[in-house]
Amino acid sequence: MMPRALIILALVALTACGSRQDTTDRDTNLRQLRNPTGTPEEFSIVPQKPLEAPESLTELPTPTPGGANRTDQTPLKDSVAALGGSPSRLDPQAGVGAGDQALVARVSRFGRQSNIRQELAAADQEFRERRSLFNWRLVPQDTYNRIYRSQILDPYATLDAARRAGALTPSAPPR
Repeated sequence: MMPRALIILALVALTACGSRQDTTDRDTNLRQLRNPTGTPEEFSIVPQKPLEAPESLTELPTPTPGGANRTDQTPLKDSVAALGGSPSRLDPQAGVGAGDQALVARVSRFGRQSNIRQELAAADQEFRERRSLFNWRLVPQDTYNRIYRSQILDPYATLDAARRAGALTPSAPPR
């Protein structure tokens, strides 16, 4: 009995000595979708778009140092174009589209903070750091689900509450 307890104690002590990922890695990738084997990731290797020769040299665009290249990959714009949308609406300088201006005006009627994304990112980082103080596991687990488990809504309880309040709700799959 004693050697078995020592072995278990030694295993627990060894798992506590594991390396901890740094804060920047934890910020950018809560879902931990990385390749642990160290081999090349086949989905990260993307070929460039083919080079295009202009009809004449007067059609060449002016160079923009640090800007986008015509042969750079644009997967979001390519997928929007493939689905029949307008890829130019994804440009940040395009602003709010005409179809969304009424929505933005309605949501902003009481004012809005220009730095809300930075504030939320800082608050979320602080929350995750508080939750990860004594957060080691013997079996690897999804960091995102572990940290935000207490904030997950029960869909059936929410559906029941909406129905009790008189809201029209669609049917839901059985539990």
